[in-house]
Parts: sequence; structure tokens; C-alpha cells
Amino acid sequence: MCVTQTNTQALLVINQRKTEQGMIFMTQGTVQLQAKKPEQAKPPQITLEELMSSLKSLQDDIGQISELTSEEKRVVAVFFDSFLKLMQPLAKTIQISPAALPDELGNVMQANVDPKGNLMLLYQDGQVEIRNLSEKSNRDLMICVMKDAMPKFKQLTSAHRRKIEDRMKFLSSVTNEIQKISKAFSTETD
Repeated sequence: MCVTQTNTQALLVINQRKTEQGMIFMTQGTVQLQAKKPEQAKPPQITLEELMSSLKSLQDDIGQISELTSEEKRVVAVFFDSFLKLMQPLAKTIQISPAALPDELGNVMQANVDPKGNLMLLYQDGQVEIRNLSEKSNRDLMICVMKDAMPKFKQLTSAHRRKIEDRMKFLSSVTNEIQKISKAFSTETD
């Protein structure tokens, strides 16, 4: 006998019988089963104390979210004010790698951030978009951009420092020679 389950309520039963001549006969039938009612998961019972504690925790979390959001707004404003002051003498923009940007921006071909925190995006289809990174809706994008920009900003400042050092080395050498010549000239004219 072969038994095959077709669903939780019925079984398909196949009987095999051999006759005296060696022939096999198969018969088929269905047996109805009493299906068990699925056990419904009972929601866990929560006490009034647990509910009040949960609501108090929720209230604390909402208060902290409010404080953090206010502090984040202040920090972002200070960050971009400082970024503006530091970047203006060094570069008009910093190029951002398109790979550093979130996928939801689409097919960005080129990206640059300016000292005021505007991200300029050039798409493959030629469309240009500007996003203000200081806006609340762009905070996660701001973090992605700054993670890519800060090492480049460091390279800019190092290059600017080397440029000033080279100028100072040149000017110091020339100034020393001019002072020597000036002293010699003033001694001869006295």
C-alpha cells in the first residue's frame, strides 16, 4: 500500500493486489482526516507596569531624538561655516568620486562639492542637479560626501603648505642675498 498526502485534510490511498496469475491491480481511494485547528499564537500578556515602562522609555527616546536633531543642526551649520573658511583659499570645489555616492542617486558621471556645502551632480544623460548638503534631508548624503572629500581636503592643504614653504625658501634666499648686497652698497656709499 502506498500513501500520499495531498493536503492536511485528506490522504490518497493506493492499494496494490496481486492475482494468482501474477497480475497487479491497483485501486485508489481517499480517506478523510480530521484537520487540527491551527494553534493561534496568543499575544504575550503585558502588565500595566510593563506598558507604562515602555511608554516612559518611548518618551525618553523621543526627547533624545529631539535634542540630537537640534544639536545636529547646530553642528552641521558650524561645520559648513568652518569648511567654507578653510576651503575658500584652497579650491573652488573638491571632486567627489561617484563610487562614494549612494546608488539611489543614479548614474552620476561627475560630482563636486563647493565650500558652501552644495553638491553638484552631473548625470550621464547631461542633467545637472545641485543638492544642499546642509539640509536635513541630505544629511546621510553629506556623510558619504565628506568621507570622500576629507582625505582630498587634506591633500589640498598639504599641497598649499608645500607651495608656501617653497615660496618662503625662495624669498628667504633672495632676501638674504639682497640684504648682503644692500649692506655692501650702503658701506661703500658712506
